[in-house]
Amino acid sequence: MILKYPFVTEKAMMTLERDNKLQFLVVNEATKPQIKREIEKTFEKEVASVRTLMNPKGEKKAIITFVDEKAAEEILSRLGIM
Repeated sequence: MILKYPFVTEKAMMTLERDNKLQFLVVNEATKPQIKREIEKTFEKEVASVRTLMNPKGEKKAIITFVDEKAAEEILSRLGIM
């Protein structure tokens, strides 16, 4: 499993509402194409782009932008977070 869990903070929720972006912590070895395939397969939503970064704790975070405007909110509600 490439995806660990959704990264939900106040700042992450603002980017969700404003830019339709969702953040996930992922395994450090994951590549952008692998993350994109995993998101599209798991949640059946088309991904527009994937950005990754390493946080100060050494964890890899993926910032996913969706084609559909409401996809990010729908995914979080399906996971029971929103």
